[in-house]
Amino acid sequence: MFILKKCIAAFLLPPGILVLILLAAGLWSWRLRRRVTAVGALLLALLAWSLSTAQVSQMLMGRLERGFAIPRQPQGDVIVLLGGGLHDKVPDLTGSGAPSAGMMTRIVTAVRLQRRLDLPILVSGGAVFGGRTAEAPVVRRFLMDLGVPERRIILEDKSRDTMENARFSREIIRRHGFRQPLLVTSAFHMRRSLEAFRRAGVMVTPLPAGFVTSAGHTAVWADFLPDSASLHGTATAMREYLGLLFYRLGGQGAT
Repeated sequence: MFILKKCIAAFLLPPGILVLILLAAGLWSWRLRRRVTAVGALLLALLAWSLSTAQVSQMLMGRLERGFAIPRQPQGDVIVLLGGGLHDKVPDLTGSGAPSAGMMTRIVTAVRLQRRLDLPILVSGGAVFGGRTAEAPVVRRFLMDLGVPERRIILEDKSRDTMENARFSREIIRRHGFRQPLLVTSAFHMRRSLEAFRRAGVMVTPLPAGFVTSAGHTAVWADFLPDSASLHGTATAMREYLGLLFYRLGGQGAT
């Protein structure tokens, strides 16, 4: 009964229901002898199904996270915390706006590191689009709520993407005379972030947060069911690959 419930739910909720619709359209077209339409719909259904499974999401994310580890004894003189998403103007306990779930993982990692090393935190993140709130001030409020003194927080609130994170942070790092920045961002985002800082001429020590894959992960049957969270993970990973491709081609990369 448990397995049946999970399977039914997977195909009644998006993206599973879209997979069912495409499968039904493909089978109906085949019955009407519209072979090209049928094959196209069935292929789209299989593609949508595969991209929304945990197995594919974990594979794509794992390649991005591979090779990174958390230093046992990190050494540095400033923590550079990259923005990772904001729920703009939503009500919150101490103000307006709140970091996304992924950004909260970065914040918690930065706070734990700050308490251990007593370093200042440079928060980098502006408003991606006009009319939106800059991310850095909202993150500062959360850092202060979690016990980081305001005097130990430095804001960079102009950047709109990872490349600008690196360029604008470089100016602040040089202005304050920092020599050993510790870079905190999501593990899947670290590869592109390091490339951005390298291009900006800043050597940083990576301190990845929020790993979502592990070498010891064992696949179970549920990993092959369509799931919205897995589809989001796949889309996130593909955006990182696209950003890395843009960097390689000489562009500025995705956000």
